[in-house]
Amino acid sequence: MKQIKSILPAPAQGHWVGDGFPVRPIFGRLAFTQDISPFLMFDYGGPVQFTPTTQKRGVGAHPHRGFETVTLAFQGEIEHGDSVGNRGIIGPGDVQWMTAASGIVHEEFHSHAFAKQGGMMEMVQLWVNLPTRFKMTTPRYQSITKNDIPIVSLANDAGTVRVIAGNFRDTKGIADTFSPVELWDIHLHAGKSTELTVPDGHNAMLFIRNGKVTVGEDKNVGTADLVMFSLTGRTIKISAQEDADLLLMGGEPINEPIAAHGPFVMNTKAEINQAITD
Repeated sequence: MKQIKSILPAPAQGHWVGDGFPVRPIFGRLAFTQDISPFLMFDYGGPVQFTPTTQKRGVGAHPHRGFETVTLAFQGEIEHGDSVGNRGIIGPGDVQWMTAASGIVHEEFHSHAFAKQGGMMEMVQLWVNLPTRFKMTTPRYQSITKNDIPIVSLANDAGTVRVIAGNFRDTKGIADTFSPVELWDIHLHAGKSTELTVPDGHNAMLFIRNGKVTVGEDKNVGTADLVMFSLTGRTIKISAQEDADLLLMGGEPINEPIAAHGPFVMNTKAEINQAITD
């Protein structure tokens, strides 16, 4: 059994990214530390209602180097474009897995259709570190649609798991990763329980996107809380007090130095300076 190491309560305050994404930093002070490796940062955007507009809402062109951005859309639509020619719309249930690696410039806006009609926006952006040997590889882009993602039904009609990355009960996730990572989008029905198995030695965290659950024997957590688990052990027990949507993030720690500055994550200050120059 993986022991609960700590619980980070839902952040009381957030900030805007550009003019299109009001987000809360779920990792807080632990962002860019070894405590959450191989993950770096986690922004939870929304849910928030946007009124119709003819203006572009979002974030203009900006660079990244040395890591990956993983964007999950739950409500609304996000339009992506980058310097290597990738363009696409991330709609409800879709995932975008962008490997910045040696360097990419991209932009993220509400899609034209969504901006025109308005509506509810809810999304997650997770930053995943790259091992040193992959930080300067060629950038790549994985556009993962809702229909691409395998779904596993849990026993006793407890709910479902969308396997985005890693292996869940012999089902392999659709995303190709540079180091071992688990990313599972979980729905649990009220009154139901399940046990998740995560590899021993992996950092594991459970984000409650909405609803209330009991983790382990007696830890009650709710919307936008984050539960962090010990490296040792394999099993995580969850019971839903009400219908709940959860995100399980796990992965093998990358035990290498982290040097972070704005949109760049490398191993040394010199590499950060080179990224800025480039």
